[in-house]
Amino acid sequence: MQKKIMITGATDGIGLETAKMLAQQGHHILIHGRNPTKLSKVETGLSRLSKDAIIESYVADLSSLSEVEALANQIKSKHEELDVLINNAGVYKVSEITTKDNLDVRFTVNTIAPYLLTQKLLPLFDANGRIVNLSSAAQSSVDLEALVSPNPDALDGPIYAQSKLALTMWSIHLAHQLGDQGPLIIPVNPASFLGSKLVKDAYGLEGNDLGIGADILCRAALSEEFSDASGRYFDNDSGLFKDPHADALDTEKNQKLVTTLDQLLAEQLELKSHSR
Repeated sequence: MQKKIMITGATDGIGLETAKMLAQQGHHILIHGRNPTKLSKVETGLSRLSKDAIIESYVADLSSLSEVEALANQIKSKHEELDVLINNAGVYKVSEITTKDNLDVRFTVNTIAPYLLTQKLLPLFDANGRIVNLSSAAQSSVDLEALVSPNPDALDGPIYAQSKLALTMWSIHLAHQLGDQGPLIIPVNPASFLGSKLVKDAYGLEGNDLGIGADILCRAALSEEFSDASGRYFDNDSGLFKDPHADALDTEKNQKLVTTLDQLLAEQLELKSHSR
């Protein structure tokens, strides 16, 4: 049965490999990318993989909260329902740390943008829908001041690890909040050191087969084995559901993080509405 699936960061790395797998299965895929030329080429390539697949493309810079909001509105104007959202886009090394919203770009793309996109698109999902969030084996305690700071003055590695734990924390919080109403919220570590641009930039390694990551994302998105996985962290290094970092199992810490995100977005989006 054809599913309607949105994938962010689908023009390279794990996102592209996942889009290829899903296109070959004949699904209706909404791909997102930042570069219009690259996105157009990927759309053409995916369309050739299956006569049944439907491919649509959406351009947005996820470091800009207004573009994230516009992306969500564009999707909602064209679609009344979605089956799956895969929040795949992520950054590690960046040339410019501070975004035009005066936030840290690593926290913005890896934590805040997927939270905003998820919240805006929630009305399109029913109880059987799934939102798959790309976590990481790299997780460390989140400094909430750094989360809302324009330049936390920290190295890429520590901020990346914080941003991925923050994503995992809000995933678990939202899963519990939604309960049986759905959709399922599933944080997944797709496996360490896969051969993505992010890994090459971060560690200077060629990395392992991207298909390992794409396969687990497709399973998390569609397979029966993940039908009761909402709020459970899947670690593809071990191939098991496991406990994430202890902070993500702390209800109070998760609530504080989500409150910080909600306050930040309320302030940011209100500022933008006044400046229009």
